[in-house]
Amino acid sequence: MRNRRNGELVARLVEAARYEVLPTPSAEDSVLAHLPRERMVTVTASPAKGLAATLDLAERLAGHGYPVVPHLAARMVHAGGDAELDGTYPDALSLLEDLAELGRPFSHVGITGYPESHPTITDDLTVQSMWDKRRYATHVVSNLTFDPATIRVWVKRMRDRGITMPLLLGVPGPVERTKLLAMATKIGVGESTRFLVKHKGTLARLAAPGGFTGEKFLEQCAPALAVPGAAVEGIHVFTFNQIAETEAWRNDLLRRLRA
Repeated sequence: MRNRRNGELVARLVEAARYEVLPTPSAEDSVLAHLPRERMVTVTASPAKGLAATLDLAERLAGHGYPVVPHLAARMVHAGGDAELDGTYPDALSLLEDLAELGRPFSHVGITGYPESHPTITDDLTVQSMWDKRRYATHVVSNLTFDPATIRVWVKRMRDRGITMPLLLGVPGPVERTKLLAMATKIGVGESTRFLVKHKGTLARLAAPGGFTGEKFLEQCAPALAVPGAAVEGIHVFTFNQIAETEAWRNDLLRRLRA
């Protein structure tokens, strides 16, 4: 990496990487085969499979000794109470407020941040939403993006708004387009279609020689992440269940950064 200080920053973030996996039948064996027990693993929520699949895999991985974080999509969590009110939560804030009333049973609670425009929520509302949730959450995890300039603007907007929670920067692992398309059938047609539509212009860059790479992305983000107050503490790697490839990429990048 050309700038030594940026290289040190990227090394620190990569060292603190955690991996997001999809709750598929092969995910448990893949994690066991390729990740050390100290690696933090997050299990995403799949609308096609429901939260049961997420919680089941999270429980099994925790039983193997991994630190595990399940992603609980608020609209997939059923709220109890009067029969006429029984149903899913309308939004994450409602779920967080109920958790607070229950005595805050979790020591760490992350919320999603959207560097790029959310398909159904305006940018101003997504920033305001993080502000509203700040009393209930301990950190922000950014959704997937491929544009360093977008990260620079978004992090500044967050901090200018007074959102001071630590940030985990969402980055893609070394995904192959053919494997990503194959994975689409396992995570639900609607979910994969939304991803492909939103990022169709970047999928070609992911597969093209010399195109998008996580290393290049982090290097280009580094100046913005090094600004005092940016409070970026690690990266959240979307593996798309290419777990062996992601761990090899991480280890190789750390070796070169430390050389």
